[in-house]
Amino acid sequence: MPIRPADQIIHKAAWLYYTHGLRQDEVARKLDISRASVAMYLRKARETGIVNISTSTQLFSDDVLARRLEDALGLRTVWIVSDAGRSTENEVALVAASAFLEQIGRGYRIGVAWGRTVYAIADVMPFADLQDVVVVQLCGNLGAPYSYRPDECTMEIARRLNAKGLNFYAPLVLTSERLAAELRDEPVIREQLAGISECDIALYSVGTVDEDSHVVKCGALTPTELRALRAEGAAGVIAGQIIDASGSALDCSYNRRVISADLGSLRAIPKRMMVVHEDVKLDALRAALAGGFVTHLVVTAPLARRLLELAPAHETAPAGTAT
Repeated sequence: MPIRPADQIIHKAAWLYYTHGLRQDEVARKLDISRASVAMYLRKARETGIVNISTSTQLFSDDVLARRLEDALGLRTVWIVSDAGRSTENEVALVAASAFLEQIGRGYRIGVAWGRTVYAIADVMPFADLQDVVVVQLCGNLGAPYSYRPDECTMEIARRLNAKGLNFYAPLVLTSERLAAELRDEPVIREQLAGISECDIALYSVGTVDEDSHVVKCGALTPTELRALRAEGAAGVIAGQIIDASGSALDCSYNRRVISADLGSLRAIPKRMMVVHEDVKLDALRAALAGGFVTHLVVTAPLARRLLELAPAHETAPAGTAT
């Protein structure tokens, strides 16, 4: 059974100490915790069986996979959801909601995108009474018929956290580049867009660029228009914007007509939590990773294994122990 999200720090400390051979003070610096906390986590790892002194590691395969993926991709934390048992989509949402709550605290400013994955997380998120927390919408809004709208995702998470919600009172896509530029220059919109880089954490998924993409379903693009963008190099969708395989904004009229966070502002957010459970999102996820939009990742085991297979060759530090 995978380790609970709340116990990930214990497994990470044990992984760095036993597998990478770091000293306790080095583990403390790596995880930004005290040396005393490292000693406590290592003791708990032995007591709970996460680490077996005779073998150094116990075979919690999904959690070992998470640590290897962190090493290979340079991510701060990865949570792996097994593809066995309950509905994968529901299980991913539950793990993501728990992991997300572990990452936030008093006074946090939270940026939230939109879509089915984000709304599923909001829908299962436990209620918490956090103080001085603000939840910010990362992109413009959609028409009423579309489900999982940006404003709905933002306000539902704000409601669950007893936080203040800030919506964009602007559409996601405008009919002309000129109109979009003028709207971005409006003081209220300009101020809200400028404040996105001040968020402490972002919560989002990444969209595909096939005909099942949410930018097609919501009417932002037609299937024909998206096929044309794919031929130009479109690889994924981040907060309503089209990115290429390197994670850069695609140079296209659609992106210039979108009201959304500047991609540089998203990269400036210290914690960028991405949640993905669909196998078809592999290429889009790789584009998001290449673009630096992910520091924390919740992903299924099959996707994690594919990411690891496709990652550049990465040497793991030799196993060992330290005093």
